[in-house]
Amino acid sequence: MRTIEHWIDGAYYQGNPASTFDVHNPATGEVSAELLHASAEDVDHAVKVARRAQQEWSHYSLAKRQAIMYKMRQLVLDHQDEMAQMIVAEHGKNYSDAIGEIQRGRETLDFATSITVALKGQNSFDISTGVDIHTIRQPVGVVAGIVPFNFPAMVPMWMHPLAIASGNAFILKCASPVPSASLLTAELYKEAGLPDGVFNVIGGDKVAVEAICTHPDIDAISFVGSTPVAHIVQNTGVQHGKRVQALGGANNHAIVMPDADLAFAAEHISASAFGAAGERCMALPVVVAVGGIGPKLAEEVAKHAANIKVGPGMEDGVEMGPVISDVAKTRITGLIDDAVAKGAKVVMDGRPLVIPGHENGYFLAPTVLDNVSLDAPVYTQEVFGPVLAIVHADNYDEAMRIVNAQPFGNGSAIFTNDGGVARRFQLDVEAGMVGINVPIPTPVAYYSFGGWKESLMGDLHIHGPEGVQFYTKAKAITTRWPSEATFKATMSFQREE
Repeated sequence: MRTIEHWIDGAYYQGNPASTFDVHNPATGEVSAELLHASAEDVDHAVKVARRAQQEWSHYSLAKRQAIMYKMRQLVLDHQDEMAQMIVAEHGKNYSDAIGEIQRGRETLDFATSITVALKGQNSFDISTGVDIHTIRQPVGVVAGIVPFNFPAMVPMWMHPLAIASGNAFILKCASPVPSASLLTAELYKEAGLPDGVFNVIGGDKVAVEAICTHPDIDAISFVGSTPVAHIVQNTGVQHGKRVQALGGANNHAIVMPDADLAFAAEHISASAFGAAGERCMALPVVVAVGGIGPKLAEEVAKHAANIKVGPGMEDGVEMGPVISDVAKTRITGLIDDAVAKGAKVVMDGRPLVIPGHENGYFLAPTVLDNVSLDAPVYTQEVFGPVLAIVHADNYDEAMRIVNAQPFGNGSAIFTNDGGVARRFQLDVEAGMVGINVPIPTPVAYYSFGGWKESLMGDLHIHGPEGVQFYTKAKAITTRWPSEATFKATMSFQREE
């Protein structure tokens, strides 16, 4: 059995594990490795290493930091095939989708290579006679990232490049089912010339997360995961004096208007609902069909979904792999069963699928459910599986009430050919990311990613300009020089003019 260790201070580190975790291949159901889960003492060791390294790293010039990020970007390109195969083996998504997530993660590395621009301050002369003011942004210190399983490369890359390029040290608590991409990232940072201890990786469960949230020498936490855990991380971290950015769950909705091009909408809805087996926080698990088009839309989506090849992610032509675990498969099938019992029409049923030679894999085919009840858990919960729930509305106003009544506000979309309706929608919808005939409106890395309501705890989104703000602290500096002073000291608070 292969044992996967932590990465601390530029080398693999075993420590004193609190427990271990079996890493599975979702396509076969077989255990491929054993991951060490960090104890509180292991976390403390990583923090001490990171604190020491950050004090040196923060004094590196922007030019030197930028040069390392350029090298890192090229190394990720050079090793993307190796990283993608790791993702396929541990997550199960197909190879092209794994390459795609690395590419989207690399966009943040691209942005980090321009950190010199992102960290520029402001300067004003003569705000009073002989008095100037300027601003600078400095690193917060030691940052921890806690990430989900669904994007082993991309979501961590939405965090650590900006944190590191801004002068911080970073401790990544990788997702237990998918640790290998994070550890390869650590090796590549070392090859790029990043000083030891600036980037560290630990495996862990609740013990490690609690240690991160309460450790006095961790200054900030970036989190992506479920909403209940996001609340815990946010509340615990803030109570212990930390800056916290916690992105929670999603249950993204799209409205399809009667004037929409149904063939176009169905093709894109199918891809966004079933890509990565629905295990994306920006997946599209719910469609609100307006004006009686639900049954026709369901049939059109099912036509596209029927052509999706499901199987092991490295096989040629495979477009969708298994879900992450047997537990996830059981939960998803249970939600489908419940929806059917509540009156939903099964237009396409993915439950019976068996892949020859992979009978123990965690496979489900795409499932399309029409006329789903608004009180069915398959609608109210984030399914995180290859299931599309179609609900009905008589008009735009009813559809918008349905969309905005849900507790989440990550992303939302509309399919329409009416520019006026589209313009109204982008203002009416309560979501942080909006698509107009775009079902997965994930912003590029020079914008920021984040939702509203229960999809984001905290006020700053991840990556892009707001990411730089999160990983840095602003400082305003007011100066005067005695040789130019024309006013004497005064007890008054009035500013000299």
